[in-house]
This record gives sequence, C-alpha cells and structure tokens, in this order.
Amino acid sequence: MSRIGKMPVVLTEGLEVQVADSNEVCLKKQGKELKILVRPEIEVSVDQKQLTLKRKNDEPKTKAFHGLYRALIQNAVKGLSEGWSKSLKLNGVGYKASVSGQKLEINLGYSHPISMNIPEGIDIKVEKQTQINISGADRQKVGQISAQLRSLRPPEPYLGKGVRYLDEVIRKKAGKSGAEKK
Repeated sequence: MSRIGKMPVVLTEGLEVQVADSNEVCLKKQGKELKILVRPEIEVSVDQKQLTLKRKNDEPKTKAFHGLYRALIQNAVKGLSEGWSKSLKLNGVGYKASVSGQKLEINLGYSHPISMNIPEGIDIKVEKQTQINISGADRQKVGQISAQLRSLRPPEPYLGKGVRYLDEVIRKKAGKSGAEKK
C-alpha cells in the first residue's frame, strides 16, 4: 500500500468538503474554492475531521495515483488554510517591478517593459522594486506564475543578473582570465 496514500488528510476548521459521484473533490473556505478531479480507480470518503483515499485494485499505476491524489488534496487543504507563496528577486541594473491594478509591469533590461495580467486567485505584491511575492491557495498556479516570471530573464552564471527565486543559490563561473606574459 502507498505510504503517502494510506495516510488520512486532516481537515482544518471551517473547511467544507464535498465529494461528487464523478469523484470530484470540492474544497471551500472563506469564499475560496478548489476542485480536484480524482481518477475512477481511487475512492474518496469523508469522515468528520478527515478525508481518506482507497484504491480499487493493486496495479502499479493505481498505486501511484493513490499517493498523487492524496498529496494533491493535502496541498489544497494547506493552500486554503495557510496559503502558498514564492518570492522572486530581480538582480541587475534597472531591473524593477510594479503592480497597478491587475497588471504586473516588469523592466528586465529589454527595450520595452513586460506587462503581465495577474490571474484570478493569485496575489502579487512588490515589496521593494526588486522583490516580487506571489501567493495564493492553489500551489500549482503559484509555482507556474513564478516559473513564468523567472523564464523572462533566467539568472546568468557570470554576473548573476536575472530573475531568481529568493532562496535560490546561483553558482557563478569564473570569467576569462587575461593572457599571461612569458
């Protein structure tokens, strides 16, 4: 049995859980809602304070799905109760960001500023002009937006310029050394 899949998901206070016949798990808390569509090989049952998953057969793929869907539901529960967040740092001369309404404006050394719409359910704050905090209830969306922003100008290995995660360590390479005289 899957070690992850057999553990129950403990539900927090104020969290509403509904399981539809089509194995759609709907989690609601304080106006936020996340839906997870579970494959038919996995059965979801809700007790008073916990949610358990059981698989219908012991095929290897079903075992993998057992742990996967338990982790996805656990991430949704944590996202609705605490939230997920990532921080990005802009390194470089003239690199800056600002939020105006539902748009994020970023200057990354290109000839034009980059404008990006902020998706629903995601909150983006610019602490300083060079630090962006992304938060939301859906872990996948937070990670996807962070990765998209990082891909606009990935950090380069010589000077470290670019967009990087706040806790990311960039290993710098040595530059060219001058020609030695003989």
